[in-house]
Amino acid sequence: MTGSSLRLRLVLAQAATIAVALVLAWLGLTILFERHLERRIDDELATYVRQLASQLAIGPDGTLTLDADLVDPRFDLPLSGLYWQVESVPEETLLRSRSLWDHVLALPPDPLRPGSIHRHELAGPGGARLMVHERPLILAGAEGDRTVRVATAIDRASLAGARVAFATQLAWALALLALVLIAAALAQVWFGLRPFEQLRRAVGLVRTRQTTRLEGRHPDEVQPLVDEVNGLLEAQSVTIARARAQAADLAHGLKTPLTILHAEAMALRGKGDAEAAATIEGLARDMQRQIDRDLARARLAVGKSRHAATPLARVLRQLVQTLERTPRGSRLAWTLAVDETMAVAVDADDLAELLGNLLENAAKWALDTVEIAAAPAADAIRITVADDGPGVPEAARDRLGTRGVRPG
Repeated sequence: MTGSSLRLRLVLAQAATIAVALVLAWLGLTILFERHLERRIDDELATYVRQLASQLAIGPDGTLTLDADLVDPRFDLPLSGLYWQVESVPEETLLRSRSLWDHVLALPPDPLRPGSIHRHELAGPGGARLMVHERPLILAGAEGDRTVRVATAIDRASLAGARVAFATQLAWALALLALVLIAAALAQVWFGLRPFEQLRRAVGLVRTRQTTRLEGRHPDEVQPLVDEVNGLLEAQSVTIARARAQAADLAHGLKTPLTILHAEAMALRGKGDAEAAATIEGLARDMQRQIDRDLARARLAVGKSRHAATPLARVLRQLVQTLERTPRGSRLAWTLAVDETMAVAVDADDLAELLGNLLENAAKWALDTVEIAAAPAADAIRITVADDGPGVPEAARDRLGTRGVRPG
């Protein structure tokens, strides 16, 4: 596939679309996971706060006590990342988890409403950033009610680690999904563009004249194009038929004037004016030859033939046999080197007229031999007619093929 390939453009466009969509999905899912994780941690910290609140009490001596420790073992592991702390206001009695070790959470002095939840971002042990939940409580004691601040905290590094792990696994999963989707896009493009390949082969059959129209049923998106091409081919056939008819009419219309010229030449010759008769006869022959040549070119140009192929060897053999019956051709040695299986997509009559002019010219100038050969050349057939005559003068070769000019 090249840069101008429609298949490549579609695949690249779909691959780019898939990549953008999956990258956006990766970002969106990672953000959603992080938010979901934060909500789960938030709920977990709130649960720990409630558990601590249910275990707090004021002893007979007025000291703050915790009836039972929290069951999560991380609270007993120093610097584990999960912490709790209880402090009374204003006596500043302090209880804290073993995991805090010698660190004290510096809770901000914000206004407290009993039962409300306060959320903070605070510095923890070793400079870690902690996500903190704080809840003020009022406890009843022998000496009266006392306000306490209950806080639980978790290291944000654990959230970041979970997010990175999730994002990494999600990236690998989405990369695998991208490969599957791109493979599916390749299959889709191949299947979707397959009718165009069938259309190309159908056009090739028309070009090689194995058929006169695009056959078969095509998809609804392609069928209108096929119908238009078939309409164009039919219109071309009508135009070709009309052009050939006009060429035939022209040839028929010129026969009478040429017959009259021949008659006038014969009359002049009967009167003894042989020179004038020869001049008129020569002009008439030149006119007939030019008319025949131009009519042959016209028939070949409009491409009348719609046959699959014309056997080349058979046409050449018939022409050689005809020329061998002429005075000039009978004295020559004709060599024909053409594969019997070789065929050309040209009408047999048009091919005979075209090659006949070449062979007549060779018979006219050859001394002893004429060699005819044909060989494949790319997507064509190269036909060579060689004779041992004097050939075209060097000075006149540049004029070969010029319309209306006869070098020599």
